[in-house]
Amino acid sequence: MREEQMLKNILKIVLPFALGIAILWWMYRGTDWSDFWHNVCHEMNWGWMLFSLIFGILPQVFRALRWRQTLAPMGENARVRTSIDSIFVSYAASLVVPRIGEVMRCSTLKRMDGVSFSKSLGTVVTERIVDMLVMALFTLVALLTQLPTFVNFMETTGTSLDSILNRFTGTGYIVTLICGITVVITLGILFWRYKMFKKGKDILLEVKAGILSLRNVDRVWLYLFYSLGIWVCYYLHFYLAFFSFDLTAGIPPMYGLLMFCVGTYAVLVPTPNGAGPWHFAVKTTIVIFFADAVMAGQLAQDYVEAQAIMIALVIHTIETALVVLLGAYGWADLNFIKRKDKEQNN
Repeated sequence: MREEQMLKNILKIVLPFALGIAILWWMYRGTDWSDFWHNVCHEMNWGWMLFSLIFGILPQVFRALRWRQTLAPMGENARVRTSIDSIFVSYAASLVVPRIGEVMRCSTLKRMDGVSFSKSLGTVVTERIVDMLVMALFTLVALLTQLPTFVNFMETTGTSLDSILNRFTGTGYIVTLICGITVVITLGILFWRYKMFKKGKDILLEVKAGILSLRNVDRVWLYLFYSLGIWVCYYLHFYLAFFSFDLTAGIPPMYGLLMFCVGTYAVLVPTPNGAGPWHFAVKTTIVIFFADAVMAGQLAQDYVEAQAIMIALVIHTIETALVVLLGAYGWADLNFIKRKDKEQNN
């Protein structure tokens, strides 16, 4: 039994990494890596890139502040500092084991501030529902404003029904396979959570209390501001980074929103920070945007594809590095707070 559990834990770490590495290898197998470093060191506008990173920090801060709001009605008072640090650490942890951050941040508040694990986990469920609604709104706006482009994306990647039926090979096969894996894993996670919540009536009741806590949140307008602000900042974090490169600096905001939505759904595939699926989604949407310029002879297809694949890699690498740095800071600060609390208690 213990060996089976150990095997499951190993697979939870190895499989996401293996999937991400396989997709990245497939995409970048012919890449000249000297071009990557040339882009980073000489061609990229670091001013725009650093500016975009501000909007990579704000969503995590907003998420922590929103979390405290939902915990307060249940009598759970978490400190602002430990809440923010726990969010930083949870995002970094999810790079190693996808989705583990949700559990880790709840256990961190339990350890640091004595917050009920079950109640905090219940509020995380509430957060996910709210996030899904906001993301659905963003997707609706993107579809209404960029519907022809979205249809073109589906056909190009082979995920439209006709493409799947007539040509189930190559890129279409890979994308469809990824989507299938995502569905299976998502269902597995939901089933696992359901089993976990069934272990005790008390746990279920506390989780329910966390979900219903939204009804008693003080200053609902502030909760809604945080919820919308999280995703607006995510979008700006994504979109402003493209101003760092000459090729993508002219992409309009609404097309950038479409790219953001496609990239966000790609991250649902359980690889470290969406590595692989995210690169593919962003690269494809960039290529589609410049399709007319390629057909008119203004840009070469090979040039656009090479630049798109490089831009996706640079942006994802830098944004992932930010998550790692914030996680390291959060971990160090939590340890500092813990030592300080121990000194005060003594």
